[in-house]
Amino acid sequence: MKSILVLGAAGQIGSELVPYLRNIYGDKNVIAVYRSTPLPREIMEGGPCENMDALDGEQMLSVVNKYNVDSIINLVAVLSAKGEANPTLAWKINMESHFNALEISRQTKGAVFTPSSIGAFGPTTPMDHTPQDTVMRPTTVYGISKIAAELLGDYYALKFGVDARGLRYPGIISNVTLPGGGTTDYAVEIYYDAIKNKSYTCNLSAGTYLDMMYMPDALRACAELMEADPSKLVHRNCFNITAMSFDPEKIAAAIRVHIPDFRLEYKVDPVKQAIANSWPNSMDDSAARDEWGWKPEYDLAGMTSDMLEVLRKKLK
Repeated sequence: MKSILVLGAAGQIGSELVPYLRNIYGDKNVIAVYRSTPLPREIMEGGPCENMDALDGEQMLSVVNKYNVDSIINLVAVLSAKGEANPTLAWKINMESHFNALEISRQTKGAVFTPSSIGAFGPTTPMDHTPQDTVMRPTTVYGISKIAAELLGDYYALKFGVDARGLRYPGIISNVTLPGGGTTDYAVEIYYDAIKNKSYTCNLSAGTYLDMMYMPDALRACAELMEADPSKLVHRNCFNITAMSFDPEKIAAAIRVHIPDFRLEYKVDPVKQAIANSWPNSMDDSAARDEWGWKPEYDLAGMTSDMLEVLRKKLK
């Protein structure tokens, strides 16, 4: 990657990925794209930015040509819970932005990174150590759009030679940006409430295991995959990756190591619970480990220690 366009730069991943990539590739070589949500000052002042609608293919092509972009990272998405509230909008945004990125990359002979998700799996998928290649019958419009995006990326790679790559991200936990309507949001919110209130009311039930990952690992995975030798990539467009799997009780126990009187209560959201129940308990990411050397650096204990240390300073 030499000149990188990041769509959705104001989102949870994008707001941290842009500075991360600028540190690697140079400030002028990473263009942050946003639409309605303002970008953080650090990003606005740190390098090129464009206000653009990712659903407008002509506008996207113009920006790609302006900066001679060779790689598009498309983080534009309506997430799982919000998608169920407005499935028509979720499909439109998730699919049209992806199609535009692929079609423009076909014309410019560039590369595309579009994250997929554990949401691409469904209730008939094996729940434990979910294989890389398995049954995928998602029951949310978010998941359906993600599996459709995987297949469309495969099609553009096969038909037109587009270098389409992607990761099936688990829940992403960040100490910088709050999440935006996903089923795994509780795993971020719980740390904030642990510090502010020493208690948290969880909208998923005890025993709901889901794969999770700390943001530093998620950022590194994106860059490492995009730099990986294409000749070694078999599952180039939809790698399972994970770092840890836990339920609310386990994350609460990890917090109590640092905040012994932390209390966890429950008020289950039936919509989010149904979505979580349709997703894997844990994924098998051996294909990513074998094909491009994926290896997470954070486990639950390490992430919890770092999250609480950072948030204590942030919330003073």
